Amino acid sequence: MMQKNRRKSRELALQALYACEIGDDQDCATVLSRIMDDSGADETDSGAYAKMLVVKVFSQRAEIDALLQHHTANWDVKRMTAIDRNILRMAVAELQSDEDVPFKVVIDEAVELAKQYGTDDSSKFVNGVIDSIRKEMPEKKNAGT
Repeated sequence: MMQKNRRKSRELALQALYACEIGDDQDCATVLSRIMDDSGADETDSGAYAKMLVVKVFSQRAEIDALLQHHTANWDVKRMTAIDRNILRMAVAELQSDEDVPFKVVIDEAVELAKQYGTDDSSKFVNGVIDSIRKEMPEKKNAGT
């Protein structure tokens, strides 16, 4: 899949995760489908990767949040902005997925999403947390460009 499509996938997934959390909607797949319809994305393009990210975050949210809490010892996950929290969740899900996405790409994409959708401090915060997590990840994910 081309990089541009993955970027769109991440944006779609972030929108769905944010909408589900803010709206307290437990059927994130349906929310993602509506967002995809509205944006003109389809399952064969950016939609499939977005769906993988949303499903992984939703199914492993407790474990992902525990990992985030460990790496943000002085910052409660519940107190983060919803955008930052979901960008971090998505980055962790992507790092832990079977997809062969280099860590550098995951962090760059998460930082770009934070710059686009977050606050002035979001990109630095996201970068620091993911870098802390990266240091404990297997070497395989740290290789590449």
